[in-house]
Amino acid sequence: MKFHVLYVSSVSACFELENSAPYYAEENYDVCVNGSPALLGVRTNVFSLFDLQPETEYTIAVGEDSLTITTRQETACLNVRDFGAKGDGVTDDTFAIQNAIYVCPRGGRVRVPAGTYAVRPLVLKSHMTLELCEGALLLADTCEEHYPLFPGEIRDDRTDEAIQVSTWEGNPFPCRQSFISAYHAEDIAIVGKGIIDGNAQNSTWWHNVKQRTIGRPRLVFLNQCRNIRFHGILGRNSASWNFHPFFCKDVGFYNIAVEAPKDSPNTDGTDPESCDDVRYIGVRFSVGDDAIALKSGKMYMGMKYQTPATRHVIRNCLMEYAHGAVVLGSEMSGGVKDLTVSQCLFSHTDRGLRIKTRRGRGKYAVIDGVEFSNIRMENVMTPLVVNMYYYCDPDGKTEYVWSKEALPIDDGTPYLGSFTFRDMECLDCEWAAGYFYGLTEQPVGSITIENVRFTFKEDASSGFPAMMSYIDQECKRGLYFNSVKQVKLKNVTMSGQIGDAVTALNVEKVVEE
Repeated sequence: MKFHVLYVSSVSACFELENSAPYYAEENYDVCVNGSPALLGVRTNVFSLFDLQPETEYTIAVGEDSLTITTRQETACLNVRDFGAKGDGVTDDTFAIQNAIYVCPRGGRVRVPAGTYAVRPLVLKSHMTLELCEGALLLADTCEEHYPLFPGEIRDDRTDEAIQVSTWEGNPFPCRQSFISAYHAEDIAIVGKGIIDGNAQNSTWWHNVKQRTIGRPRLVFLNQCRNIRFHGILGRNSASWNFHPFFCKDVGFYNIAVEAPKDSPNTDGTDPESCDDVRYIGVRFSVGDDAIALKSGKMYMGMKYQTPATRHVIRNCLMEYAHGAVVLGSEMSGGVKDLTVSQCLFSHTDRGLRIKTRRGRGKYAVIDGVEFSNIRMENVMTPLVVNMYYYCDPDGKTEYVWSKEALPIDDGTPYLGSFTFRDMECLDCEWAAGYFYGLTEQPVGSITIENVRFTFKEDASSGFPAMMSYIDQECKRGLYFNSVKQVKLKNVTMSGQIGDAVTALNVEKVVEE
C-alpha cells in the first residue's frame, strides 16, 4: 500500500494511505517500524506512531511499501511531575503544569505522563510541544469563577486600534477564558494519545445557555497564531466549541478525535474563523452541534477586517451524530474560498454538506467555486443543504430575514456562487436528498450534482431540511431547488423518494444528463 507522511514531531508521526476510499481502508493492514510489527489490523486511511525518540531515523513499512523519516530535534524535555504535578485527579495541578510551560526552553517539550490532572485554564507559548502521553487526562475545573473574564476587544493605548481578545459566534464578546489557549504565538504542537477533557457534563456550563450574557470557554482557543499542530489527542466535553482557531495561519489537525454528547449545546467540533491554510486529515468527530464549521465573522468583523476563510482541506474524516458534518457559515461575513472536502464519511448527522447564510451577513460574505467530492453518507437526514434564510441570531426570525420579497441588494446582502457535489453515495436519507434555497434578490449562482446516488430509509422520519422560517416538514423529498440560477444534474440516481425526484422553482435553467 502506498502512503505518505502527513506530520512528524519530535516524538510522533502521522501517515496517510494513497487511495480513494472514504476514511476506512479497503482492507485492514499492518504497520512495521524498523522491521518489527508496530500496528496490527489498522482500519483507517490515516495512522499514527507515538512514543518515538527525538532526532531519530525510522523506517516505516506498510506491505511492500516503505519510507524513512527522521523525528524533529528538541532542546529539552520537562516532566510536569518535576514541577509538583500529582496527577491524582484531586490536587490542583494548574501551577505545576503552567510553570513547566513557562520554563520550557525554545524548541522544548513539556511531557505529561499518565494520570488525571485537575487544572484550571492553561496558556501555551511559542516554540514548544505539549505531549500528553497515553493515559494522561487534563481535566478541567468545574467552577465557573475559576475562568477569568476576558473582554471581547480592547483598545491599544498607543494607537487606539481595536485588539480582538474574545469572540462569541462571530462578534467580539466578553467570554470566560478558554481551557487551553494561545495568543499571538507560533510553532506549537499538542501531540500524544492523551485526553483534554472540558468536564462540562459535571459543571454548570450547559445550563441555561440562552440566558447567558458572557460567552462560555472553548476547549482550545487560538487567537492569531501560526504554525500550530494537533496530533493524536482526544478533545471532549467542552463548555462550548471544542477547537477554535481565530485569525490563524497554517494549522494542522491530524488523526485527532473530538467528542461531546449529542444533546450538548454549541459543542461544535471545530470552528476555524477567518483562518488561512487549515488542514483536517484523519479526524473523527461525534459532537452536539456542527462537526466542522468554517466561519469568518459577522457583519462587524467581515466589514472591518475582510478576512475570508481560505485554503482549508478536509480529507479522510469521520463525522458522526452532528447537526452538520461540514458546514460553511452562518457567520461568514468575510467569505469562504479555496476549500477542498474529499474522502469523508458522514454517519447519522442531521445534514451533510451544509452552507448557511442570511441577509445581514454583508457584501464580503461571498462563497464561490466550492467542490465537494468522494463522500459517503449513511443515515444523514438531508445530505445537501444550501440555505440563504438561516434563522439565527436575536433578529433571525424577523421579516427582514425570512421575507421572500426581493429586497434591495445592498451592503448587507451575501452572495453564494457555484457549488459542485461530485462522486457521492447518500444512503438511507430521511427528510430530503437536497434542499437549496437562495435569496429572491440574490439567487444561488449554480448547483452541479454529478455521479451521486441517493436512497431513502424505508421508515424515514419527518423534519425540516433547512433551518429557516415558514417551510414545511419533509419526508423523503427528492432534490428541491428554489431561487437558483442554474442547476446541472449528471448521472444522479434516486430511489425511495416520495413524489418527484427533482423540484425546481424560480430556477432559470435546469440541465439533466
